[in-house]
Amino acid sequence: MLLCIAAISAKAQNDLDALLAAGKEDAQHFANDYLAPGTNGLMYSMNANWFNTADAKPLGGFEISVIANAATIGSENKSFLMDTDTYNNVTFVQGPSAQMVSSALGENNPDVVVEVTYDDPIFGQQTEQITLPNGIGSSSVDLLPTAFIQGAVGLIKGTELKARFVPKIKTDDVSLNMYGVGLQHEFTKWLPADKLLPVAISGLVAYTHLDGSYDLTNSSNVDGENQRLETSVNTWLFQLVASTKLPVINFYGGIGYIKGKSESDLLGTYRVSNGVVTSEDIVDPFSVSSKVSGARGTLGTKLKLGFFRLNAEYHLSKFNAFSVGINFGFR
Repeated sequence: MLLCIAAISAKAQNDLDALLAAGKEDAQHFANDYLAPGTNGLMYSMNANWFNTADAKPLGGFEISVIANAATIGSENKSFLMDTDTYNNVTFVQGPSAQMVSSALGENNPDVVVEVTYDDPIFGQQTEQITLPNGIGSSSVDLLPTAFIQGAVGLIKGTELKARFVPKIKTDDVSLNMYGVGLQHEFTKWLPADKLLPVAISGLVAYTHLDGSYDLTNSSNVDGENQRLETSVNTWLFQLVASTKLPVINFYGGIGYIKGKSESDLLGTYRVSNGVVTSEDIVDPFSVSSKVSGARGTLGTKLKLGFFRLNAEYHLSKFNAFSVGINFGFR
């Protein structure tokens, strides 16, 4: 997950600060379309593997898991339609005014060059050519991974509390932390003969929050101070789950709904040079956001060998995802 945030941020900044020469509005317009597929895919990826059974743990039962997820990147998420007729000061050097260009998950092959127009107080109208950035993807990169530690503990009858987190990670350029909390309740626990039923049915509600920050100081093409890209992600998951109740190998599935929002802020001071002798300070240039909402279906299987459990699952949604978990527990 750290590498995912860093890569998206690094790829984006090489163009975002350069496009500030065209004005904050144009730079924000491009950033919104460019970043959205990456943050949207991240929201789906970070919501996999919240459960591996519908059978709630008894009071005091617990499970500790190490989970790895990956959302698949479809071709439709690797590019977006950039229509320069909706921009103020940006045009394509070659081709029509509307072209498909790389998102944060794609690749421009060949390079796509745009011309930025700005007004210089001394020299009048000036132009500059900028090569639009590639994303983290290519024809051979089709996954958006996340990973974290998760715990679950049984509470009162049929209720299970879950929590997942990524401890705060900080490098020279990137900092990241993530946490989530979920509540799962098994409806079949209220039936008189629930222990005799071959299946369990439960519901889950889960909230996940992620904060990421990328320091642009060492990689920025524009002079300035305290330059950084900060991203905040919040998601909700509502899930209906059913599973078998067998001693060793079980199967589970469900239907759910994901709702989430990401916000990315380009912060700091950017000193954009217009011509040779003039410059303009732009402070905290803009914020962009994206939202996701939609249904998903889940199919999975779980192997239980004493304290050790292994599960794998697949999700069908706007960003399909698969996940594996290594689990240790007692119930």
